[in-house]
Amino acid sequence: MWQLAESAHPVLTDDGGAILDERTGRWTHLTPTASAALMLLLAGTTEEQAAGQYAQRYGIPVGQASADIRTVADALTAQGLATAEPAPRRRWWRWWR
Repeated sequence: MWQLAESAHPVLTDDGGAILDERTGRWTHLTPTASAALMLLLAGTTEEQAAGQYAQRYGIPVGQASADIRTVADALTAQGLATAEPAPRRRWWRWWR
């Protein structure tokens, strides 16, 4: 499942958005279409479902929508703002180790 890193804090609107990386203090600015792609990914849908909704929203072929969704996901993952791996479970009973 694709998700943002714990240190990434998004501010998303239909007019664009930004993600604050609290590790570095830097903002990554998003275009309106990248912000829409990210909102669909964060909605908990699969990339295929997100691509279908994205294609419908912008009236483009599903293949192009899938490429757009993948581009946003890959760019954020490459910057360390997201991961395709599930977050590790924290074991509270071993906090002292």
